[in-house]
Amino acid sequence: MKMLIHDLEEEYLLQLLEKRKDIMITSNNTPIQRCIGCFGCWVKTPAYCVLKDEYSDLAPRIAACNEVILISRCTYGGYSPFVKNVLDRSIGYIHPDFTIRKGEMHHKSRYPQQLNMTAHFYGEDLTPEEKKTATDLVQANGLNLNTEKKQVFFYQQPDEMKGRIL
Repeated sequence: MKMLIHDLEEEYLLQLLEKRKDIMITSNNTPIQRCIGCFGCWVKTPAYCVLKDEYSDLAPRIAACNEVILISRCTYGGYSPFVKNVLDRSIGYIHPDFTIRKGEMHHKSRYPQQLNMTAHFYGEDLTPEEKKTATDLVQANGLNLNTEKKQVFFYQQPDEMKGRIL
């Protein structure tokens, strides 16, 4: 199973992807509340966000997958607000305790499997600095989430992704 987190209009996404049963799609089709930093997903309701909306169970949904695919407008070298919000609300995927990984302190994994993470950024006239920042961000997020493999791709327009996402 794969989880696709994206900021595209739904009808536009359908032009890029075939419908498949092995993909969970997380879209901006219902309002998402912002993470309030309460850490309830770590200690109060482990893995589940205390904010009640369509996105409160992101961590277990991610845990059911072997790959997370991100499609995001590259915003100053980072994710679009929606994609960033989804990732923030997914922090319950990792455990609040720490471990040393590659000589750095990171949160322990809550789930045993390792994911792959692929990010597809789009945006016109992205600078080399924005691309480097985005690549570094995905690498850092992947290390924090204890992913096995991380890939980053850049496109001028979202339609260039057709046939390249899966």
